[in-house]
Amino acid sequence: MSSDAPIRVLTVDDHALLREGIAVIIGNEPDMFLVAQAANGREALSMYREHRPDITLMDLRLPDISGIDALIAIRTENPGARVIMLTTFEGDVEIRRALKAGAQAYMLKSTPPDELVDVIRQVQSGKKRLPADVAAQLAEHLADESLTNRELDVLRHMAGGNRNRDIGYKLLISEETVKVHVKHIMEKLHASDRTQAVTIAVRRGMIEL
Repeated sequence: MSSDAPIRVLTVDDHALLREGIAVIIGNEPDMFLVAQAANGREALSMYREHRPDITLMDLRLPDISGIDALIAIRTENPGARVIMLTTFEGDVEIRRALKAGAQAYMLKSTPPDELVDVIRQVQSGKKRLPADVAAQLAEHLADESLTNRELDVLRHMAGGNRNRDIGYKLLISEETVKVHVKHIMEKLHASDRTQAVTIAVRRGMIEL
């Protein structure tokens, strides 16, 4: 793309109102052009293949596959793809996953329009962008110990209201082993009870309800 060509943008969100709002914002910028819209992850991959946008604005939570999975699929086909995650969600675990998957920026949907278009230009020029409040989320939990896959399994069943005995039955482990996992989960999340542990995990993006 020549330096004076408009930045070609693809927007991905399951809410039509938000997509149209972004379309208006992009349409008001002389150096940008909205090439396509997508309402879910699979449609995003199809639109990306068809239009090869310079920048993709990707919602984190989509109705079919997650925005991170769509990001991974796009960057698997084109490692140079520039993707900005645009979401209402501030959980540090999801932020880390998005950045690890190759997102160049992670912006909140509450971001003012002028800041959003500025970030689009920065990412197009090869820079990365993380707002101060999002960076603070990452810094807050930088030293926290991660949950193991088994602990996450137990936590999901805890979120479903299952007792230790039921969790053990479903995961094919003993009730005593479940108790050990629950103890470790509470310690790692600095939670005083099971309800608080689930609340913290949801807020940080470890699990979904």
